[in-house]
Amino acid sequence: MQLLLIRHALPLRAESADGSPVDPGLSAQGRSQARQLAESLRGEPIEALYASPMRRARETAQALAEALALEIRVDADLVELDHLSDVYVPLEELKASDYPRWQALVQQGGLYADVDLPAFRRQVTRAIERIIAAHAGSRVAVACHGGVINAWTSQLLGVEELFVFEPAYTGVSRFLAARSGERSLLSLNESGHLRD
Repeated sequence: MQLLLIRHALPLRAESADGSPVDPGLSAQGRSQARQLAESLRGEPIEALYASPMRRARETAQALAEALALEIRVDADLVELDHLSDVYVPLEELKASDYPRWQALVQQGGLYADVDLPAFRRQVTRAIERIIAAHAGSRVAVACHGGVINAWTSQLLGVEELFVFEPAYTGVSRFLAARSGERSLLSLNESGHLRD
């Protein structure tokens, strides 16, 4: 089967006043990205569509669902590492506006300092293997997050470091999964559908 892991489109910045977790939806630019993604995949024989329960992933998947006439199946194990955070700043925005903070968060590991990364990778792997098992011989799209895509990719490549690349918003990474158990990487971060 062919598995398409898709990073969500650009979300809004959000901050909680009371410390509760934030779950922002897509920005106007993000909605445009989601439509461009959906148009680019319209002709592909995608038979099932999954999404993380987070709004930015579900809203990205919604554009695909409408273009492909598919129902979205939400899988809680596809949630991003920051799902309990009380603030969400798109990393690209943070990098442009506060480079030292971005460096501390991303390059020095502060972003996920309190997260059990091996457990997260196991959670993501279980979720994706369930999807593979349920759709042998099919093509399946999964709208999720950069951390989720990196967890699966690094596990598949046998790399200890969790983060191996920076997926673009609505970037598509394709994987093949054989009934024999073999898993392989077909492409990473396809983003040619994004137009200015």
